Amino acid sequence: MARSGVRPGRRTARTDVAGSHRRLAVGRILLVVALVMTAGKLIWVQGFEASALSNEAERQRLTRAAIPAQRGAFFDRSNNVLAFSSESRQLYANPRDLVQKQDEAHVKNPKEPTGEQYKREIARFVHERVGAALPEQAVYDVLSSGQQFTYFGPLVDPAVAREITEKYPQIGAEYRAVREYPADDVGANIVGAAKWQMDERKVKGLFGLENTLDKALAGRDGVKVSDTARGSNDLVIPGTERELEAATPGSDVQLTIDSDLQFRVQNQLASYVAESGAKGGSAVVLDAKTGEVYALANGKSFNPGDDPATWAKDALANPAVTTPFEPGSVNKVITAAGAIEHGVVRPEEVLQVPGSVKVADSTVRDAWPHGTLPLTFTGVLGKSSNVGTLMVADRLGEERFNDLVHRFGLGSTTGIELPGESAGVVPPRSSWSGTTFANLPIGQGLSMTVLQMAGMYQAIANDGVRVPPRVISAEIRPDGTRVPRPAPEPVRVVSPETAHTVRDMLRSVVQDAPHQQGTAPSAAVEGYQVSGKTGTAQKIDPACGCYSQSQHMITFAGILPADNPRFVVGLMLDEPVRNKTAAPLFHDIASFMTQRYQIPLSKEPAPVQVLQVP
Repeated sequence: MARSGVRPGRRTARTDVAGSHRRLAVGRILLVVALVMTAGKLIWVQGFEASALSNEAERQRLTRAAIPAQRGAFFDRSNNVLAFSSESRQLYANPRDLVQKQDEAHVKNPKEPTGEQYKREIARFVHERVGAALPEQAVYDVLSSGQQFTYFGPLVDPAVAREITEKYPQIGAEYRAVREYPADDVGANIVGAAKWQMDERKVKGLFGLENTLDKALAGRDGVKVSDTARGSNDLVIPGTERELEAATPGSDVQLTIDSDLQFRVQNQLASYVAESGAKGGSAVVLDAKTGEVYALANGKSFNPGDDPATWAKDALANPAVTTPFEPGSVNKVITAAGAIEHGVVRPEEVLQVPGSVKVADSTVRDAWPHGTLPLTFTGVLGKSSNVGTLMVADRLGEERFNDLVHRFGLGSTTGIELPGESAGVVPPRSSWSGTTFANLPIGQGLSMTVLQMAGMYQAIANDGVRVPPRVISAEIRPDGTRVPRPAPEPVRVVSPETAHTVRDMLRSVVQDAPHQQGTAPSAAVEGYQVSGKTGTAQKIDPACGCYSQSQHMITFAGILPADNPRFVVGLMLDEPVRNKTAAPLFHDIASFMTQRYQIPLSKEPAPVQVLQVP
């Protein structure tokens, strides 16, 4: 019998309440779990991922850019500027987008110009601001090209570029540094050249001191950041630029050269090379006491400010430093200095000099045919007798001669810090044969650069002490601190007495007395005593591997003034066909220097020396 009031299959009120409590408990548990997970995620994000997310947001919001460092300048010894950097801008555009967006703007607002009208408007404005260097039609053609991106026009002044980009934001202007050379080609073979490099976004030295000193000159770029608008990596929000790291300017470099003398020597050398029909030539002027280079020139030069495409390749080299040659008779100063130093001969001693002499299996002759001549040793130098020189060299001996060759700096680089310097070639003593000593004393069988040649005579001018030449005077740091280059270590070659005696003997070379004439009277400078030495060296004929009878290197080394040396000049001409001496070129350079540096006249003319006994 069924119970009254109870319906099968239905919950009681108590049962419903219990279910609701369970559901509520589960809901609360789920809610707590969700809150815990949310809190955990928040803690994770804020605690562990905060830095990474912040950095990511920063990267999306900020644009980093380099602050270009100012490249250091070059100055001569009187602080005349030889090279410096200036700032300019390169214009660019996106012609395709420019026209498309302007046409869209015109459709929305007919008052806006069409893309075609806008191109002409921009072209006219840019031409008016830049000038004749950028014709209006040229700008229009660029904007009509349909290119996605293009640079156009010459480099422009930053103020002009700013005026253009402010009026027409569709035209951009990119930073460029420009290396300028106000002296044009003066000293170009020393300074070298530097140009803007797109891949590195800076000026880089290509060759010369611009290249070897590039690190010091370049300085260090700084860093700046700026906020960019959302969705853009280029649109900088005005007023948000700030500097993270300041740029450090490069150091300036002061050279020892005198740009006025350098200009004169370059031009006189180039003219003389052309006049003589020579293939080339080099000239070096040294301070007789310090070895500082006042001028260093070659027959060909270039303007480092010009487009590199216009540079002649053979004008970029610096053969006065890089290209050795057989010097010929200028090398006889070694035998002369050694013979006087070791007392094997006196200047006035008379030598009976035959027309030729046999050394081992080699026969050596003088440049002019003659029978036996009674020449003083001074006359051997003054008339440049090969035979007389070898007679005295035999008295000096191979070992002492070899020692002096190296003391005079041959066979080693000078350390002048110019790129590509050659040490020349001196055969090692162990390789000498019987004929070697028939060649070396008269300047064959070994080679040297014009710089080394001038250095030999600097030792004679400086009372027997050779001071290796230098061309860099000092580095001027960005804070103005001047850091002089350390003076080179001097080398005692011969005694002061020997140097003075040889210097006096070398005055005979420019002597023009009757029957006592030297080989280079045209080198004389009125009012001044001059010491010097001519040289003529046969070149090697590649066809036979022997000495050529028609191709010669002509040299001259001179000291001014001989009685109180101030300067040494070394000259070389490569295969002149119309002049057989460089003496007139020395005269012209020396005459200019006497005026330029107000060199006092010699107290008395050089006494006439006996070269040949009657």
